[in-house]
This record gives sequence, structure tokens and C-alpha cells, in this order.
Amino acid sequence: MLFGEYSVICDSMALTIPYSHFTGVLNFINQEQYTDYELAVESNKHLRAYLKYLKSIRNGSASRFLLDLDRFENDIDKGLYFESNIPQGYGIGSSGALVAAVYDEYVLEGVKNRMILTGNEISNLKEAFSKMESYFHETSSGIDPLLCYIRHPLLIRNKLQIETVSIPREKFGANSAIFLVDSGIYGKTGPLVKMFMERCKNDDFLTEVRNVFIPSNNGCIKCLLNGEMEPFFGHLTELSAYQFLYLPEMIPSNMKPIWESGLQRNDFKMKLCGSGGGGFLLGISRDFNLTRKYFQQKGLELIPVFKND
Repeated sequence: MLFGEYSVICDSMALTIPYSHFTGVLNFINQEQYTDYELAVESNKHLRAYLKYLKSIRNGSASRFLLDLDRFENDIDKGLYFESNIPQGYGIGSSGALVAAVYDEYVLEGVKNRMILTGNEISNLKEAFSKMESYFHETSSGIDPLLCYIRHPLLIRNKLQIETVSIPREKFGANSAIFLVDSGIYGKTGPLVKMFMERCKNDDFLTEVRNVFIPSNNGCIKCLLNGEMEPFFGHLTELSAYQFLYLPEMIPSNMKPIWESGLQRNDFKMKLCGSGGGGFLLGISRDFNLTRKYFQQKGLELIPVFKND
């Protein structure tokens, strides 16, 4: 999710973009193959626990999708696991990729992925993925698995309106970039989302969310999609400052000096990636060469997500 983490809970806009650097696929354990055998065995155990959850939501309420859980269970018995290079707890959708893979392989009645999907089909997918991913995060918007499944930038206007969009790369600016930086710390989504929800019960905090957080978030999205880069960086500075001041627990302590430096510099700004608390942070630079040099001096390498050369 490029924009909308946390604020989307309060019905802000959100913008997501796919990132092909990290991938995941369902596979079967083979001792003569590949990877990490013990990791595959552990993944198989997690899939069995996930199967139990999927059975419970199938039996507990009516759904607009139906999975072939008997075949899923048989495949688990045969050694099914999720082979992935997506780091867990890093805010880049590891659980979303798993959910999308399970849905894609085992859906019987649902929405099959196609080049063009209607708004109603996208909404039905989001609802299905929300239920499926809630196993991992207590509550889920369904956006991460939706993005993994569709593999195209998505604009979430509100809870009911989701559409595919394009980012005008030619207006993004020469040498501008969106990048990830590794905090080196594992993060957990559930407790942080719960903390944010509790804070929203406070009227003063909720007022700041509505008057500052959501407008700066929505402003970033609208300006980026319209190719209005100067106003975009103005809204981005507001958003970065808000998260630094009002969501300090979501920013790893070792990254706070860099985040604050970004607020004082003109070349880059930092923001949360996913729930924060660890994992990756997301940065946006209008001079990626200068920004990369700064981070290299701090002993940190940047991973470009979206870049103009």
C-alpha cells in the first residue's frame, strides 16, 4: 500500500501498487529440490492451521465465494507449502500473497482473475480476501491480497469504490523514485492496528485524523495520479510529519533520526509501509541519486519500487 495505511480504516482514500521484486507460490515439499526443507515443513504446518480457520468461516456464515477445502486439505497432506521470498512482518503483504495464492488455486465459486474486472467483481474479491486474511491480522481490509491477485495499481476511493488506475510516470520527475529501506526489525501488524483503533476512540485524536491525516493522505493520492508533483510533495511533507508526531510507536527507533532528517531535507520524505513497527519503511525522493548517497552514509541500501531515470 503506497498511501492509506491506518487512515483507510477511517474511510480515507488508498493507493496500492504491485511490486514484482518479492514473490510467492504454492508448491509441494521435495527433499531433493531447492530451498529450505525445514522452512517448507513449517509452512505446511501453518497451512494446516489456516485450513482450520477457512473451514470455520465457511461453516459460520454465508459467503460470496466457495473454496475447494477438501482438495486444499488433500494437498496439505501431500506436503503443500508456500514458497516465498517475501519477508514476514515487513509491511509488504506476505500474508496477502498467501491468501491470493490459496484463492487463485482453490476457488470454486468466486471471481476469476481477468484483464478487466467490474467494480462489483473487485468489491466481491475485496470482501472475500478481507475474511480470508483476518486470520493473520485479526481484522483485514482485504486490500493486500486484492493487489497480489489483480497485480495492477488500485485506487480505493472509499469502502465501496475500488478501481484500477495508472500512475503518470512521465510526470513523476526525472530521477524521482519511490523506495523501500529495511529497518532490520521484525514488526507485528495486529497489535499496532488495535492500538490505532483504540486511539480513534479519543475525540481529539480522531479530530486530528480527520482534519490532518486523511486530507494529507488523499492529497498525496490525487496529486500523484494527476501528475501534480509540487503539490504532491507538499502533502507528502504533511503526511510524513503527521505520522512522525502522532504515530511514533509505528516508527522503529533506529529510523526516527533518518525520518526527521527527511522532514528537514528537500530531496526525500519517509512514510510508513504497512502497519510499521518494523520491517520496511517507504520513502519518496525527488533526487534519488542524492538520497541514495545519504542513506549509504548511514550504512543503508535502498530498494527502488518505482523510479524514473
